[in-house]
Amino acid sequence: MRNLILGIFVALLGGMAFPPVVRGQAGRGEAGSVPAGSVQAGADALNNTLYNKLEKDPSTGGPAPKRDLNGVWAGPLNAVASEQIPPLTALGKQRFSLNKPEATFGTAGGNDPLKTCDPLGLPRNLVFETRGIAFSTMPDKVVVLHQYQRIWRDIWTDGRELPKNVDTKGGPDARWYGYSVGHWDGDYTFVIDSTGSDDRSWLDTAGHPHSVDARVQERYTRVDHNHLSATVTVDDPKMYTKPFTLAVLKFRWIPNQETEEQLCVPSEALAYSDIIAIPAGR
Repeated sequence: MRNLILGIFVALLGGMAFPPVVRGQAGRGEAGSVPAGSVQAGADALNNTLYNKLEKDPSTGGPAPKRDLNGVWAGPLNAVASEQIPPLTALGKQRFSLNKPEATFGTAGGNDPLKTCDPLGLPRNLVFETRGIAFSTMPDKVVVLHQYQRIWRDIWTDGRELPKNVDTKGGPDARWYGYSVGHWDGDYTFVIDSTGSDDRSWLDTAGHPHSVDARVQERYTRVDHNHLSATVTVDDPKMYTKPFTLAVLKFRWIPNQETEEQLCVPSEALAYSDIIAIPAGR
């Protein structure tokens, strides 16, 4: 974020006028949405991801090993939505109306939790800033590591069930990344089921809500040694009228197995708001 802030600040000093949603547009690299110069260079750099570089190599690396996702994988900047969000329930509409996404309200006027680097939570971390993920198999669990904010999740494989009474009397508290269990479906697909994700987090950048009882399923299929595909589905009857596929992703094996340091730094986020977002909103 630091380089992007500096680039936009230089553009401001140069007298260039642009809307308060430039930061989000620059991240998507939309043509014509940002002025030429340092800001556009920042957008180009964001699109020049490791995943895009690796995708130019069509090699499979040989067959996929059985029941093995271990290692570090490069992903796209953001996931691809595979279908439209279904109609909201009455409660879902009420919750959705309280959320003010950056694309509509600008950074200064929005209330996206990411504005102050709050946790993305589940399942938003599966569809936003997905450029790096890793898996490590341990006794009785698989640990999933997400490059953005360097967080990890314990996926229990010891046969336990998911909690059914999160945030109720006698039950466990909701957690930003919920509670997860996993199992293999055949030799090449690892399935993760999760619930109990803190409902302060959003479903996506548009601000769609989710309840604590939402059931999120991830299916990771290792196509061959170098390719991994994933599908994310959501079943949340409190908020949506039917289950739906939130996103699909594809990952590439990273040859040197190195990860990037990719953090949302609160002090930089506040500086962006004070120096750029609030003045631009005015």
